[in-house]
Amino acid sequence: QIDLLDAGALDSLFQQHAIDAVVHFAGFIDVGESLIRPDLYYKNNFIATLHLLEVMRKHNVRKILFSSSAAIFGLPETPTLKEEHPRQPIHPYGRTKWMCEQLLQDYYRADQMSFCALRYFNAAGGDSAGQIPYRQRRPSNLIPLALLSLQQQRPFTIFGTDYPTKDGTCIRDYVHVEDLAQAHLLAIKKLLESEKGSWSYNLGNGAGYSVLEVLRTIEETLSKKLLLQKGARREGDPPQLVAEASLAERDLLWRPQYPHLEQMVLHAWQAIQSSL
Repeated sequence: QIDLLDAGALDSLFQQHAIDAVVHFAGFIDVGESLIRPDLYYKNNFIATLHLLEVMRKHNVRKILFSSSAAIFGLPETPTLKEEHPRQPIHPYGRTKWMCEQLLQDYYRADQMSFCALRYFNAAGGDSAGQIPYRQRRPSNLIPLALLSLQQQRPFTIFGTDYPTKDGTCIRDYVHVEDLAQAHLLAIKKLLESEKGSWSYNLGNGAGYSVLEVLRTIEETLSKKLLLQKGARREGDPPQLVAEASLAERDLLWRPQYPHLEQMVLHAWQAIQSSL
């Protein structure tokens, strides 16, 4: 356990181990926090990635799998987003993720450092076996926030009910954490089996659900009633983000096993209950 900003500790780690590939998850992900503390995001998400790539190059480790985000796209120009959709992020979190992808592209061009960037849409769910408890200290995603408010019997605030969507609330594409994990295994396999290459994939189910639809699904799946209240829009929230993920299906042979929102809600609830 080290800080990627500590280049000396990072260098020592690479000296101690024979590393075939790096999987880089060490990023901050809270959009709201990035608007208040952009310095944290540029340091931890971008500068730390630069440190990591420099140490990888020094030790001749040439393969990296990067955790990216749908936040790189900004405001959507099409109902669903393909990989080549314009990248125009609207907040520091999304900008740092896109900057990292550009950094990876430059290192690939300069040093043939192969990479795969996986662009998550909204990660959701939990351990399907119900054994791994929920551990996130400061949740920022809709489903865990709503479930925690349900568990603690406190009101849940809907941020924005006047978006240009079917019911006025934001629409998102939710993808199960186990399906994301499977995509990473397939991407690592592709990296290790390829001499060199660069790839970027959108990971989602291609189905958009509004905030109100998600909240209704929670109530129906768990047979419980949420205490709802309306709030103002949050800065940095696009009206809609839905994936076109056929490229990952074609290239990686990735097939989501838990595409239904009800499954994600149930598995997330199990994880939260087991964390008590």
